Amino acid sequence: MQHIIRVGCLAVVSCFASWSSVDAVTKTIALPPETAQLKPSDLPGYTIARAKCAICHSADYIQYQPPQMTQSQWTAEVQKMQRSYGAPLDADEIKLIGIYLATVYGDAASVSAADR
Repeated sequence: MQHIIRVGCLAVVSCFASWSSVDAVTKTIALPPETAQLKPSDLPGYTIARAKCAICHSADYIQYQPPQMTQSQWTAEVQKMQRSYGAPLDADEIKLIGIYLATVYGDAASVSAADR
């Protein structure tokens, strides 16, 4: 078993060494136009979501989330996008997007009247 692991490690090292000698090639990929749209709303989080969430993913991604997510669940999801993936969002924007997503895609009852 130990011999197989050593051989595997040598193969990986050899593979990395060959990568360093290959010149980088730039490729252009033409993607089809975006067809998914966020559900419209008068909430300020809608405008922010349109501008900032679409930087990384389509609106389809939001629709793949479990239905009836609460405001706190949506807000945690948006915080994850900021912390884990570097989404360019500040704390106020995160809160507003969480309110929008819960109201339009999730459990609207979890959003207080003061937040709407």
